[in-house]
Amino acid sequence: MSERFDKIQARLTETFQPLVCQLQDDSAAHAGHAGAASGGGHYSVKIVCKQFEGLNRISRHRLVYDAVGDMMHTEIHALAIVALAPSEMPT
Repeated sequence: MSERFDKIQARLTETFQPLVCQLQDDSAAHAGHAGAASGGGHYSVKIVCKQFEGLNRISRHRLVYDAVGDMMHTEIHALAIVALAPSEMPT
């Protein structure tokens, strides 16, 4: 993977110590998009961690954006988030 991908993955892992952290680089699917021209990548992440227990979806997304906030609009142009608490994982 790229250095940028590894940096995002490391930041999420360090911040949340997640049970699951599946980061995907979707940038190739957005080639030619205005955001791609700025150099920022398009990513999607599925993250499961205990910090999300009892929080609504907006609060969970805010935590994720806070974790990578300094990367937004530079390394990251778009980030699609699925943030789950462990209790929401299928058994």
